[in-house]
Amino acid sequence: MIRRVQVVLHVLWLMPLGLGCAHVNVSDQRCQKNVTRAVCHYPRIHIPHGVKCSPAFWWGNLDDPFPPEWYRPDDPRRDRKWYFRNPLHNFDFYVIGIADREFVRVGRHPAEVFNPNQGWNWAVCKRGWIRLPFVSWVRADFKFYCGWRERGNFGFKLSF
Repeated sequence: MIRRVQVVLHVLWLMPLGLGCAHVNVSDQRCQKNVTRAVCHYPRIHIPHGVKCSPAFWWGNLDDPFPPEWYRPDDPRRDRKWYFRNPLHNFDFYVIGIADREFVRVGRHPAEVFNPNQGWNWAVCKRGWIRLPFVSWVRADFKFYCGWRERGNFGFKLSF
């Protein structure tokens, strides 16, 4: 009897997450404002903790180490400028971020950085007992976000 109650409580606890990693679709437009959805993130790579501890690793870009063809094709310093575009990419994605780990992201628009309808967006990346928050606001030319984004990387932006 106690085991059945525990199973029922566990299922009820998972329901707000969309029973795992499925998107929750709500047909009633009046409910759309406060709907919580969930998406899963499956990493492309796994980086051992020993590599993450090296400050030399922090100052790099494991995902895009070389600039793409479209980035300043005639500039003789394009490699250096590409590096200085985001010198702490690995630190944001893999040291303080969880981009190389599986996690569930729950929120209003969990697959997006900004609310597609403008206004507030919030989400939480969940991995085990760890909860990493995210909040963003967009209106016309004003954009703001802070926290762990949809791919698990930490970021902060303020533009207007």
